[in-house]
Amino acid sequence: MANTYTISDLAQEFDLTTRAIRFYEDMGLLEPVRSGPGGRNRVYSSRDRTRLKLTLRAKRLGLSLNEAKDLIDMYDSPRDTVPQLKKFLVVLAEHRQQLESQLSDLEATLDEVKTHEKETRSLLTKASKAGVGA
Repeated sequence: MANTYTISDLAQEFDLTTRAIRFYEDMGLLEPVRSGPGGRNRVYSSRDRTRLKLTLRAKRLGLSLNEAKDLIDMYDSPRDTVPQLKKFLVVLAEHRQQLESQLSDLEATLDEVKTHEKETRSLLTKASKAGVGA
């Protein structure tokens, strides 16, 4: 029999809240089987566990949940993997470009902060030599 997991099992393993797991379910990333009275209990499969792991990896890469879902859904199909890999490269390239742009913006901001720090230190030195504010 295949491994199954409760929502609590997955929450503990991946250090998530059960609410986050239900959100991923609502997004269509996970598809647990319902059991118990009124279908209140969720039973997650090994496939769900793998999809959750891939979702979290995609999030760490900065991909949106929709991008993650598109990529993960592609891997569910037993077709040729070449289109899947090409799509993944496109998504990664777009994301890398976005991160490089953000990094450039951050570097410019840091340079500006350093300039203001230097100017402020210089003003403080001048003020203390002149005996101002002592």
